[in-house]
Amino acid sequence: MNLEKLLTEARNPTTTNIDHQSSLEIVQLINQEDQKIATAIHPILPHIAKTVDVIIRAIQSGGRLFYLGAGTSGRIGILDASECPPTYGTPPDLVQGLIAGGDQAIWRAVEGAEDSDTLAAEDLRGKQLNSLDILIGIAASGRTPYVIGGLRYAKSIGCFTVALTCSPDSVMGQIADQSLTVLTGPEVIMGSTRMKAGTAQKMVLNMLTTATMVGLGKVYSNLMVDVQATNLKLKERAKGIVTIATGVGSRQATEALSAANGSAKLAIMMILAGVSAQEASQLLENAHGFVAKALTLHDSKTKS
Repeated sequence: MNLEKLLTEARNPTTTNIDHQSSLEIVQLINQEDQKIATAIHPILPHIAKTVDVIIRAIQSGGRLFYLGAGTSGRIGILDASECPPTYGTPPDLVQGLIAGGDQAIWRAVEGAEDSDTLAAEDLRGKQLNSLDILIGIAASGRTPYVIGGLRYAKSIGCFTVALTCSPDSVMGQIADQSLTVLTGPEVIMGSTRMKAGTAQKMVLNMLTTATMVGLGKVYSNLMVDVQATNLKLKERAKGIVTIATGVGSRQATEALSAANGSAKLAIMMILAGVSAQEASQLLENAHGFVAKALTLHDSKTKS
């Protein structure tokens, strides 16, 4: 292990006197470094878009999306995966995050787990990973044995693999079918990759799942029409989505949601197409879940 050769482990020359700075000066330094993250992601946007297209095709063919990481990288993957069901109404197993050391490592570091190059394969077998699935390995250094082992196992059974790293020419990048390398540079505190590297990983995962969900028809305009109204806040959000999408008042939106069993997407179709819940459901099925396409199909059928 030669950490000094890793970009993410380099010393940041702009923050060498941070221990002599005031609190305001410290947060200003952090903010200045954070502003570099979006710029660092920009060059790989075409590769991110390509990955999105692969994920969409995989899910449409019955595959799932897995994130695999250790420490901060593993927790970021789990965070992104856990937000998909309530936000986009996806099944809990469609997007999953795995972390070295198992669930207990979400809360407390499990020392040594990331150093095993066989544990990931065991974890993935436990999830019945198959060739239809996609595996995204996440590690700032690009050299974490746990993630490398997982990528190799996934490739051996025919999965499409992606490496999300912050170090150039990494081992993970060389193994994976698609490499997403965000060169965030040295951290404010040397080696603290929960900072810029972690933020970059979160931003890329946001892009991947958000663009994927748009591509799967789970967004109408910029509204999350497949939101799961599982609490009071989300019920109000669903009602707001219906009123914005259709222009009706709160009362009519509430009535439509009730008839649609809480589905904002179905309620919107019912109102805009002027059809029953059953008819709206069929229109959406014919349009593969896309509200705009379903409305176009309905208009065409009505005119004919």
